[in-house]
Amino acid sequence: MADYVQPADIPLPLPLPGPVLGVILVALFILHLVVVNVMLGGSILAVVFECIGLKRRNFDRLAHEIAKTITVTKSMAVVLGVGPLLAINLLYTIPFYTANRLTGNVWILIIPLVTIAFLLTYLHKYTWESLARHKAIHIAIGVTSTLILLAIPLIFLMNINLMQYPDRWREVQEGGVWAALTMANVLPRYVHFVLASLTGTSLFLLWWFTRPARNLEALFPDETRGGLRRLFLRIALITTGLQFLAGPVVLLTLPTVGLSGIMLAHLAAGVVLAAVVLRWLWLDLHEVDNQPDLPVRFWRIVFGLGVVVVFMATARQLYRHTALDAFQKQSRIVAQERQKKVAYYQEHPPAAAPKDPLEDLPGYSTFKANCTACHGVRDKLVGPSAITMGTLYATPDGADAFTSWMRTTTGPRRPHAPDEPPMKMPAYGPGQLDAAAVSSLHSFVTKVAELEAAKKP
Repeated sequence: MADYVQPADIPLPLPLPGPVLGVILVALFILHLVVVNVMLGGSILAVVFECIGLKRRNFDRLAHEIAKTITVTKSMAVVLGVGPLLAINLLYTIPFYTANRLTGNVWILIIPLVTIAFLLTYLHKYTWESLARHKAIHIAIGVTSTLILLAIPLIFLMNINLMQYPDRWREVQEGGVWAALTMANVLPRYVHFVLASLTGTSLFLLWWFTRPARNLEALFPDETRGGLRRLFLRIALITTGLQFLAGPVVLLTLPTVGLSGIMLAHLAAGVVLAAVVLRWLWLDLHEVDNQPDLPVRFWRIVFGLGVVVVFMATARQLYRHTALDAFQKQSRIVAQERQKKVAYYQEHPPAAAPKDPLEDLPGYSTFKANCTACHGVRDKLVGPSAITMGTLYATPDGADAFTSWMRTTTGPRRPHAPDEPPMKMPAYGPGQLDAAAVSSLHSFVTKVAELEAAKKP
């Protein structure tokens, strides 16, 4: 792979062993993912419930309360996203950097997209009452912010997916972002992620609205705890069931390069436990009560899904590690070879180029800085060489004539050789070269001419 696609590695030691960093990556990613799920699922449900609220007032109130949580969870999502980004940069520096570089124009859009989405969530939240008579505008604000929030994780997922397949980097380099986005496993994983967001958000909102400390009657006078619990359990049940349809598609579209026995074992354990949780959701939906305290079975569901997330996250990390193992080893070999070359040339530096004797002459640095664009030392360029000028002005009045030539701005100058036309060089005023600099230039050109003449027999 060419260097402009795959940058050279920096052979610095990791701050912790690779397996430890892998565990840290999974743990930090899960924390970030949970909050992102609640933020994204809350955005979707807020818009959907607000649309339903056009005919059912309670749903409008419910949407408003959900919107209040989004501005909090979005800030938490940003803060908790720093950790996994740092961890993945440490573990997979070259693949992650290369994926970002290949999709750079879209990748960099995340910053303005996040900014715009966050501003719109605040606008959506704080204009609920003021735009109550203009619901179409208010819903449009919510829809726009939600679509942007949906686009951001798609970009992340596209890059995290691309980094796992070095053999596809050339294809993406030639085909652009579209080639990365249309890789077979990107959209199935994204659909699965959105469904998981709705499941997690539903359980969070069930707890948030029906916990004992919540004065439900003041918020929703026409709603009961049992009714809200059924609503959110129904959403969680449906979205979890749909994940069982999306999951096999995700697995079937995964390239086999990252599959391993232990990865599939983690995945199978997560699927089995998810099936158990699905049954619990079904049972709870038909046994839900209206008591202030949340039933123990609710926490059983939450704990079960938490373990499922751990299994899925570790399976994903195991897949990533296996997929990139050969590439990582090859990168380390290349880095070590480069370091050996660096060490060799540090121990055996090339011989220094011979010093030009002219460098020690007074006026050389002034000539080099101001004259070499048009005058060579020995060769004629646009104007005559320093040797020619030195020969011309090596007379008793040469210094004054040289200064006059340097300072004069009009009329032809004295020819430097019989076959040369009169010279019209732009003048150098005292503000460009002072008298000492002009004098040093005259000394330099005359000395060069003298040394050149001494070489001749």
